[in-house]
Amino acid sequence: MKAIGIVGSPRKNGNTETITRYILQGIEEEGIEPELIRLAGLDIRPCDDCRACQNGKICPIDDDLLPVYAKMKEADAIILTSPVYYGSATALLKALMERTGFISRGEGNIFQGKVGGPFVVARRSSQYFTQAQIYFWFHVLGFFIPGSNHPNISFGWNKGDVENDEEGLITARNFSKNIALLLKRLRT
Repeated sequence: MKAIGIVGSPRKNGNTETITRYILQGIEEEGIEPELIRLAGLDIRPCDDCRACQNGKICPIDDDLLPVYAKMKEADAIILTSPVYYGSATALLKALMERTGFISRGEGNIFQGKVGGPFVVARRSSQYFTQAQIYFWFHVLGFFIPGSNHPNISFGWNKGDVENDEEGLITARNFSKNIALLLKRLRT
């Protein structure tokens, strides 16, 4: 079994990546192979509604999305993480969500029955909206979404701040264990 954590932050090695690594570490402790995928530095453009993917064709947008999408197809569990940018997920992550959502539907709802969920990092506000925004993507595509002990958020502004958010780390740990537990129950 394999779980991927997709970091929607354009900043490498920041708080969002740190919390994603922490989640993947908890999943790995349960015997599930983890992989971290950074969107930072990738060119992922928004959907232009050409509908090629709905007609059995490959998405014609020439960017870095399709290799990431291939890994998403292979994974048993997917975690999407984002910092809050002006009350929302990053444009990079939203573009990935739009395009992979449409493409997966065109391929027969291939995410249906996978396990996944969001985790969000912010300094002060809009974590709940951003978490709900990403959560809805999982919900609409038919993922099984495990809970945790609190909403999947962590607080951080300066690099490394999430490592001092004890409640955020506990939530991330519980989320990772619940992903592994659900995945094992579904796949065995």
